[in-house]
Amino acid sequence: MIAARPGICRGNLEAEGNRVPADAVDLTALFHRLNNQLGVILAHAELLQARAADDQSRSRAAQVVRGALEALATTREIREQWDALRPPHE
Repeated sequence: MIAARPGICRGNLEAEGNRVPADAVDLTALFHRLNNQLGVILAHAELLQARAADDQSRSRAAQVVRGALEALATTREIREQWDALRPPHE
């Protein structure tokens, strides 16, 4: 279940000129969960890459490693942009 952002109310955001839906949620937990899952994927891909018996298998595992790293970077960038939009803590 996704919880509402603590300390943030619609009125405070609108006073600052920001329009946020009434059901705005704290995405921090979702970013954390996504990062955890991408970390699991990355770890398994690196393990497969290290233990691959042939070049083709190593190459496929390397593609998954690159994809996981890119996804982690994208998640970090989205999170940074989300944090920049959030009002400062009171």
